This record gives sequence, structure tokens and C-alpha cells, in this order.
Amino acid sequence: MFLEIEHLTMRFGGVVAVNDVSMSIQRGEIHGLIGPNGSGKTTIFNVVSGYYKATGGKVSLEGKPVTGLAAHQITALGFARTFQNLRLFTSMTVLDNVRVAMGQHARAGVWGEILNTRAVQREEKHFTDRALELLRLLNIAEYAHERATNLPYGHQRRVEIARALATDPKIVLLDEPAAGLNEVETTQLRETLLKIRDSGITIFLVEHDMKLVMGVCEQITVLDYGKKIAEGPSAQVSRDPVVIEAYLGKEEDL
Repeated sequence: MFLEIEHLTMRFGGVVAVNDVSMSIQRGEIHGLIGPNGSGKTTIFNVVSGYYKATGGKVSLEGKPVTGLAAHQITALGFARTFQNLRLFTSMTVLDNVRVAMGQHARAGVWGEILNTRAVQREEKHFTDRALELLRLLNIAEYAHERATNLPYGHQRRVEIARALATDPKIVLLDEPAAGLNEVETTQLRETLLKIRDSGITIFLVEHDMKLVMGVCEQITVLDYGKKIAEGPSAQVSRDPVVIEAYLGKEEDL
């Protein structure tokens, strides 16, 4: 199994935000995590990516435990994530926003930077080429030299995804990437997610847009009040009476 979450529990004082949740994510799939607001979705992301230390349970990547590691250590193992709120460097260009995310791969060292050695120049060119490649993947290469803050909101969302991909992850955790997008932008996002998956990167997706989730996810896990209430292929989950009652609404709306 690629990513394994076993009996994960997260308490905040007397509140149990995540209650004994287990799930398995296969390599190369888009796995959706859905549920009402406050059901524990982002809390699971924060535990998996090292921002919270779990009260109980464990998380493993490719059979290796990552529970309790710091966020930067987990990133180095192949995790990347985005957040509900944009975290771009608004004074930088789009290109530099993506390039700066590649810093963990720098090899030239401080003195190399100071002396501007050939090794540094080659590395900088590699970072620039890779950043442009990612911007082309996300259909925003034409904005490479624009300030990130000048872009429409939907394009800024894509820049944030490009920043996550710039770390060369094995798996990327996307927290509500369609939030604030219009219908056209959401359709473009759907195409982008499929491109990312087809490039070999596993996607763990938290999202409220059910049309998007059902259109791209091979497997879906459903939470309610911190507990897992359903799991399976999108078609199966969309017909589950427990899920419909807890979250999705009337069946005919799907």
C-alpha cells in the first residue's frame, strides 16, 4: 500500500476531531476525502503532513512510518500540500514563487551562491526550466513574469499547486483547490488534476465541489463528526444512503 492511515485519532482537549479513522491510498490514484464542515478533513491533512502530532494511530508512506515527524521531514520524504487559504509570495513573480519552492533541492551551497559558480548557474537554469514546465502543465506559463498578486484568483490557485509540485512529491495533498473558482475554472482544474495524476503523482483531495470529486476520484472516503462513515468508488459512495443523509443531500441532486 502506498499511503496507509491506521486508527488515526486527534483530540483537542475534550474534543475528538478525528476518531479512529483508517484508510489506504493506492499509488497513482486520486483519492477524495469529503464530509461536512468540521468533520475532520483538514485535521487529517494536518496530521499526515506533520503540522499536528496525532493523539493516536499511525501514518505510513510506502511501508515507512512518518507519524511524529516534523513537516519539513515529511516533505523531504515526498509529501506536498496546499492550503485552503493561499500562501503565495505576492511580491514575487509567478516564476519565482515556483522556483523558491525548489530550495530544498539546491546543492550549490552558500559559497557557490556568493561566487556565482558555474554549478550555481546550471542549477538556476534547471530550476527555471522545471518551473516553466510546471507552469505549462497548469496552463499559466504566459503569466510567468507577472506578480502573483496580479493574477485572477483561479490562476493564483494554480500557482499554489505548481509550488507544491515543484518539490517533486510522490503525493500531493490538495485542500479545497476549487474554493472560489467559477465553473470554467473548476473544469480547467479537473483537467489539471487528471494531468497531475497521469504524470505519476498520487493526489489526496479534500473538496466540497461534489461534481469535481465524483468526476476525478477513483476512491472516496467520507467523514462525519470525525468518523469514517463510508468508503469506496465514487459511484458507490454517491448512492450510499448514509452518505446522502449526512452530507450529499438528495440523491437526485448528484
